[in-house]
Amino acid sequence: MEVQGKIKLIGETKTFGNNGFQKREMVVTTEEQYPQHIMIEFVQDKTSLLDAFKVGQPVKVGINLRGREWVSPQGETKYFNSIQGWRIENLAAPQPGGQNVPPPDQFEPANDLNEEDYDDLPF
Repeated sequence: MEVQGKIKLIGETKTFGNNGFQKREMVVTTEEQYPQHIMIEFVQDKTSLLDAFKVGQPVKVGINLRGREWVSPQGETKYFNSIQGWRIENLAAPQPGGQNVPPPDQFEPANDLNEEDYDDLPF
């Protein structure tokens, strides 16, 4: 499953318990008639996936729905759901010029072009 929207919040990585369980939460706001603020958690080695992202970026997040059952000491059964992210993709359009490539109007014209040079192109 996937969720698309803009990043509203990226939390810090938190560590729990003696085993060092790690969790990091983010909120993605969907872009639809009634926008939803979806909290997605990334766990263990997936927490570092969020390092490359910033608030406001449009993203597509691969998610898994998780559910668990819990029985209280009084015998009452409760159910909990969570949304776990496992992949995140930047949906922003690349900036003009890309990485260390000058925009097209900044390339110097070729002055040594020889129209007589043979090529084997069929057109």
